[in-house]
Amino acid sequence: MTEAPLRVGVIGARGRMGAQTCQSVVEAPDMDLVAAVGGREWLFSLADADSQVVVDFSHPDVVMEHIRFCLDNNINVVAGTSGFDQDRLDTITDWLQAKPELGVIVVPNFAIGAVLAARFAREAARFFESVEIIELHHAGKADAPSGTAAATARAIAAAREQAGLGPGPDATTIEQPGARGASVDGIRVHSVRLPGLVAHQEVILGTAGETLTIRHDSLDRVSFMPGVLTAIRSVPGRPGLTLGLEQLLGVV
Repeated sequence: MTEAPLRVGVIGARGRMGAQTCQSVVEAPDMDLVAAVGGREWLFSLADADSQVVVDFSHPDVVMEHIRFCLDNNINVVAGTSGFDQDRLDTITDWLQAKPELGVIVVPNFAIGAVLAARFAREAARFFESVEIIELHHAGKADAPSGTAAATARAIAAAREQAGLGPGPDATTIEQPGARGASVDGIRVHSVRLPGLVAHQEVILGTAGETLTIRHDSLDRVSFMPGVLTAIRSVPGRPGLTLGLEQLLGVV
């Protein structure tokens, strides 16, 4: 017997990522797009349509309200919005205690190549004295550094700590504020915002006599869709909080 298509709602459907997601869900043979709302529109249409999964591409200011609404209405969530720090992740975990059958997947980057690049950077970080990240995004992005860069920096920092490495050499004593970028768990992250960009990240590693650059470029938002669809298909069977696509792709 053929299973019924997965009933999917999208928040932020008027934006570029949301619109692309709606199109991809419509084209997926195992999914039905049952609700599509703007980032600040009335949410009850998601519940009225019996959505099983909601994908959120709205805004960091409202995404937590959206997740809470979905959990209160027994809907699984795939969150592609930026702005998730540890406090927010802990809050979602607390909410899920009351809904142990539901799942929330928070994804810093849906591009498969970006996930792999972050994994490669984490592996390489223990072999180099220093590492810094440059992330480049379109001018409409609300947060800096990006969620992808922050997650990559945290993973690199953890790998370096496990390898017993301390801070990289840096003789800077005089600088304009921000010239050395933000510090995420001791890893320097530099953010670029320009029209014409989509989503790009370089991890530059250095040691005596050599450097290694690991770069990923998303040139079109279609690059995110395989990851989005993978998360949608996976979340009903993954109760609790999942961070990133790594576990879904088997590259943990």
